Amino acid sequence: MKGRAITYSDSELAWIKANAQMPRAEALSLFSALFHRTGITVTNFNALCKRKGWLTGRNGRFSAGQIPLNKGKKMPFNPNSARTQFKTGQMPHNTKFAGHERVSKDGYIEISIEDTNPHTGFSRRYVLKQRYLWEQANGSLPEGMVLKCLDGEKTNTDPSNWEAIPRAMLPRLNGIHGRGYDKAPAQIKPTILAITKLEHKARSARKGEQP
Repeated sequence: MKGRAITYSDSELAWIKANAQMPRAEALSLFSALFHRTGITVTNFNALCKRKGWLTGRNGRFSAGQIPLNKGKKMPFNPNSARTQFKTGQMPHNTKFAGHERVSKDGYIEISIEDTNPHTGFSRRYVLKQRYLWEQANGSLPEGMVLKCLDGEKTNTDPSNWEAIPRAMLPRLNGIHGRGYDKAPAQIKPTILAITKLEHKARSARKGEQP
């Protein structure tokens, strides 16, 4: 049959259409016995039904109110399966407990803390470590302020290495027309930061804003 088209008589096609909702293998077995056909596989039979649009009506989903066959039944004990099953209170080996650290795609260190994640409701969440430590030492970061890394080393999370500055200063420090603070030599970073602060205060004063 390989490479050759399979032909069916009108009566065969009528029978297949009338019994299209039967399981394919069962329908093919009855069809082959009734019409004395050989060499037709389940794949051939299924392809014919699909071409004709004769579907079984089954989509593999549970219908509303349908009860699973294994409802209320316990899984038979199997020592090999039982060996890998979680026990009550057991945690996965890769569970990240409070204090676990990771590096973000932007190069900042994140730390897991005991605080409810507002997005998932989980009891722990990751926060920027430099901000977490800075707020432990200085209180909550004021609105409109951001933490600026003083030495350019993002993984140095010591609070003394981070200073709260107005967010509006960031473009002046490292923006397209900024002074390249992060890549500047360590000895001139303080000067760049001081000049940028003065410019920000002057600009805010001209606009009547709080610096």
